[in-house]
Amino acid sequence: MTLWHRLHREFARRRLRDASCAYLFAPPPANEWVSLDCETSSLNPRSAEIISIAAIRVHDHRIASASALRLKIRPQRPLAVDSIPIHLLREQDLADGLPLDEALEQLLRFVGSRPLLGYYLEFDLALLNRDLRGRLGVRLPNAAIDVSGLYYDRQVSAYRPEVDLSLSTILAELNLPDLPRHDPFNDALLAAMIFLKLRGNRA
Repeated sequence: MTLWHRLHREFARRRLRDASCAYLFAPPPANEWVSLDCETSSLNPRSAEIISIAAIRVHDHRIASASALRLKIRPQRPLAVDSIPIHLLREQDLADGLPLDEALEQLLRFVGSRPLLGYYLEFDLALLNRDLRGRLGVRLPNAAIDVSGLYYDRQVSAYRPEVDLSLSTILAELNLPDLPRHDPFNDALLAAMIFLKLRGNRA
């Protein structure tokens, strides 16, 4: 953990509104991470709603997919019609989904203080932090690891200054299987596989 991240965590801990969430600031379990992916109602971070979440714990070199967290969230506004072909979730598919507050509570309990993994994780974290800030008074204090960044660091060199970071290319280069996209469980699983493959190939 970097000095900046330690300072950020301490600042956030002092501003936490809900003492029941103090577990987010506990020392993270050794060699454990949570791979995370969200599906949203649009790609506009200001107006998009989170409509489904998947989170998968990673222990050492094992992906605990059987105990993954899968949540559907009931949207507060009608879904944009042009987004449905992407995430394949209709309003009737989400009618029995959880209220956002309940889904976030389950997610926080599942994640705890573990570092988060994801592919282009910044967008998902922006939406989660937007929705959590009003409830907790702080953003998620967890460390975040973007697997596209790990892949870039491995591939870039003076002789190869540009790196294709598309998911298809990363999976092919690492000899990993591809899965149907825009399913949060599949996307979280792919990020976890990429992370372990890159971690296993570290010098």
